[in-house]
Amino acid sequence: MDLELPLWFEIGSLVILTLILLADLLLILKRPHIPSTRESTLWVVFYVTLALIFAGIMWIVAGPEYAGQFVAGWLTEYSLSIDNLFVFVLIMSQFAVPRRYQQEVLMVGIIIALVLRGIFILVGAAVIEQFSWIFYIFGAFLVWTAWRQAFPGGDHDSDVKQENFVVRMLRRTIDISDHYDGAKIRTVVDGKKMWTPMIIVFAAIGVTDLLFAIDSIPAIFGITQSAFIVFTANIFALMGLRQLYFLLGDLLDRLRYLHYGIAFILAFIGLKLVFHAMHVNELPFINGGEPIEWAPEISTWMSLGVIIVSMLVATVASLVASAREKKMPNADSAAAVVADEKGTPPTVDQPRSDDAR
Repeated sequence: MDLELPLWFEIGSLVILTLILLADLLLILKRPHIPSTRESTLWVVFYVTLALIFAGIMWIVAGPEYAGQFVAGWLTEYSLSIDNLFVFVLIMSQFAVPRRYQQEVLMVGIIIALVLRGIFILVGAAVIEQFSWIFYIFGAFLVWTAWRQAFPGGDHDSDVKQENFVVRMLRRTIDISDHYDGAKIRTVVDGKKMWTPMIIVFAAIGVTDLLFAIDSIPAIFGITQSAFIVFTANIFALMGLRQLYFLLGDLLDRLRYLHYGIAFILAFIGLKLVFHAMHVNELPFINGGEPIEWAPEISTWMSLGVIIVSMLVATVASLVASAREKKMPNADSAAAVVADEKGTPPTVDQPRSDDAR
């Protein structure tokens, strides 16, 4: 069933979302600061409400099926984006980015993510339209990604190795100063123009975004084949991500079972993709090139239910485990243990007086 939306709705939606992102970027450039908990909460609530309003409008314009696809896709991408924050925390700590400039870094990361995901979406939509068997590959890839997510080997080793490679290449090819100059990527040291360490941070963020885009795009195509829904779900998932970074703070390290919830979602969507590929099978060496009739089609609403329940169970289990650990004699080391598992610092650094000036 093809998605039919009025052209004015698609163009209008993309224009409005672009304007919101631009306004958010200009706000950061004109007023770099450390957002308070109240400010971060209001922004996150605003963006979540905006996504739900958009889903309601889509329900009216296109019907409940596509509204459900959008919500399921948005929640999937949102959960993956939260996992992305763990790596952002690691990068900020690794390169000692001053807290007042972390907003700029996060916004650059979001822009890079949007560009990369936009490219992946266009390529993915074109490939799916021509080759239905690609769902077999997408499904197998997501099941493998789910296994890697559930059993990461203690940290984000592969991400860090990729980032370290990029850092080494940059240091060999360009002159980089030892100190930051605000949020600038270029500075002057002893009369010589040099790059600041911020260029390394942006490169590391870009590599991270690429790795997560490779995981997330096949996941959402397992929920919907509409490029419009895929792209808007990704935009809404990335909106408010920088405020969420400051809002969650050290709570990120309390979500010790989050990766299990995400792994279950990815495995579920991977199996859903394989079943869909079997249902529309065209490969001659599988069932003689005929569709496999017994292969079930998992509905959008079942997918939405699995996603919500998985994230709720992972979050509640994490908070319960964290609360129990606080009552233990070695409670002070609890955050450090979880941080070690995720490869992040024990907490997101609290504002210092020199950063807030």
